[in-house]
Amino acid sequence: MGRIHILSDLVANQIAAGEVVERPASVVKELLENSLDAHATRIRIEVEAGGRKLIRITDNGHGMVRDDALLAFERHATSKLRTADDLLSIATLGFRGEALPSIASVSRLQLETRVAEEPSGTLIEIAGGNILRVEDAGLPIGTTITLRDLFFNTPARRKFLKTEQTELSHIAALVTHYALVHPTKHFELHSSTQALLVAPAVANAAERLFQIFGKDTSNYMLPTTAELDFARAGLPEPPPWKRDLDYTPPDPGYLRLTGFVSKPELQKLNRNSIYVFVNQRLIRDKLILHALSEAYRNILPPTSYPVVLLYLEMPPQEVDVNVHPAKTEVRFRQPSFVHDFVRDTIRTTLIQARPAASFATALENGPHGISSSLLIDVSPLPGPPDEVSPLNHSSTDSGHSEGSLYFSGTGTNQLAEPLFHPGQPTTFPHSEPYNPADIAAFSSEPVKSSTFQLAAPIVPPSPGRFAFSGHSIPVGYESIGSESADEAAPQQADTLTALSTLKPLGQLRDSFILATNEEGLWIIDQHVAHERILFEKVLRERDTEQIQRQRLLMPLLIDLLPAQMITFSEIADELDRNGFEAEPFGPRTLAVKAAPVGLEGRELEHLLEEILDIPDRNRQTENSEARRRRIAASIACHAAIKINQPLEPSKIEWLLDALSKTEHPTACPHGRPIALRYSHKDIAKAFQRI
Repeated sequence: MGRIHILSDLVANQIAAGEVVERPASVVKELLENSLDAHATRIRIEVEAGGRKLIRITDNGHGMVRDDALLAFERHATSKLRTADDLLSIATLGFRGEALPSIASVSRLQLETRVAEEPSGTLIEIAGGNILRVEDAGLPIGTTITLRDLFFNTPARRKFLKTEQTELSHIAALVTHYALVHPTKHFELHSSTQALLVAPAVANAAERLFQIFGKDTSNYMLPTTAELDFARAGLPEPPPWKRDLDYTPPDPGYLRLTGFVSKPELQKLNRNSIYVFVNQRLIRDKLILHALSEAYRNILPPTSYPVVLLYLEMPPQEVDVNVHPAKTEVRFRQPSFVHDFVRDTIRTTLIQARPAASFATALENGPHGISSSLLIDVSPLPGPPDEVSPLNHSSTDSGHSEGSLYFSGTGTNQLAEPLFHPGQPTTFPHSEPYNPADIAAFSSEPVKSSTFQLAAPIVPPSPGRFAFSGHSIPVGYESIGSESADEAAPQQADTLTALSTLKPLGQLRDSFILATNEEGLWIIDQHVAHERILFEKVLRERDTEQIQRQRLLMPLLIDLLPAQMITFSEIADELDRNGFEAEPFGPRTLAVKAAPVGLEGRELEHLLEEILDIPDRNRQTENSEARRRRIAASIACHAAIKINQPLEPSKIEWLLDALSKTEHPTACPHGRPIALRYSHKDIAKAFQRI
């Protein structure tokens, strides 16, 4: 007798459930996406015991007739695909037909549904994959699915669930994400004791952002928009020998990016506040995360991350969503193009904004401080089943009791964003095309609960090969362009364009420059200000091969570790382009004959040791662009004016003038703030004048 046999439908469904139904939040995700595919405009989710005891989702979508309701629980039964060709242009959130039978096989499920054309609806009860009851019932239009006792017949799976509060926080995060991407729909999430989220429909994404995160967060977000015609994108074609194998020209259509990115002063300790949607699908993609990391390179400290809410829209043919059981990862047909497009769009948004930091905000919310008004956990899903803190955060605006995430109201915040226009590639020298090898070594941070962290602002790198203009259009995702420019006029933002008008007053402890203008009192860190000036100068001169170097009277001999000598052999050419002339002098000694102007003695020795001492993790992910900027940042830091160094008035004036002429006068390349402003309004408030 043979050993191979066909599995029963029940076992097959439970195996599929192991891939699709990881935890209660996975169930909510599948059912919520079905409601959205049914064009529901009102969705209500109820949970008990973190989803273990009860999950109920009610929507006002188009519902199902009796035959469809029964067929929906058969494996691979779907209304969204007909032929294999449909897989190449998936425009719905669900499509495999595995979710409902898989969920029904590990729970006690009740389906209530009715279409508008029928006088009555259909009620179906299923337990562990077995149909118990099918009957007609008087029901409203739409669908309600009730699950009880999740994993009741698979106790091993139930043991792996986390605490009720942990599972509830994952569900809250998931519903929050979909509320963000569908602002024109009404979402509710209720536990057995309270309303966790109530988000009525609003006009656009800007209002939803204000509605959910509140004024304190939305004030630190910058709207961004870019759009490009795939057919005219100027994508580089592969060589002829490769073109016949795997090349297909881009389909007609637009690649559109809208959303919000945080000013550098709003920082997180992990990537949990990066929300990315592709064609309204929640994803967590390494390619996009890497593009965001590159966009914020040299603008945030290495251990800090931005808050990002991005909506990518493109023709369905340009993205494959059938690469992950939970449909949380995608594959782009033009990955390098999408990567560079996202990176350069965000870079340009930050450059054009040039946000200035408030001195009062920096004092209240320092690098390690937490703003009490931003205590809300919205950790993205899916992720590793790490333990997260309970939902014990409070909202300062709603006045609801501690433990709720209650978001309501209509929101009136209107923002505007720069518009992207296709054009010739710009000539900024500091942008490197996407390299697939970088993504291979790039891994996302574990999903853990955290709170928003406010710190001082930092500066974006230069934009890349896409051309942008400063024209503004109203913000909105589903209703973009539906409002007039007057209705969506942005509020006056604090920027650093006023640096050119500063009048120096003197130094504070020979470390900080005090200056003033019509906007208020400014405090400038003289070391990081000079560091920013030198950093841009080094990059500029390096790319034009105009680095100024000085020869040493006697070669400087530096003893290095074996790993540092290996690193030197790898980056010797880059060091030469930055003004160094060095060569090995024995197995573990380096002889330095020339160095960039302004470096000598112990400072030069410390600089080289710093450049050559690369952690293994950074060595794996560092490309030539990152190496170029890292070396330039180290040179600038060691050559810059130090703290506790008296400066002549003429030197202070030169420093402020040179700083105002830099592209990114917000922070040094390592992420420390350059200038803080104590506004005239803050001063008047402090003296009780207003």
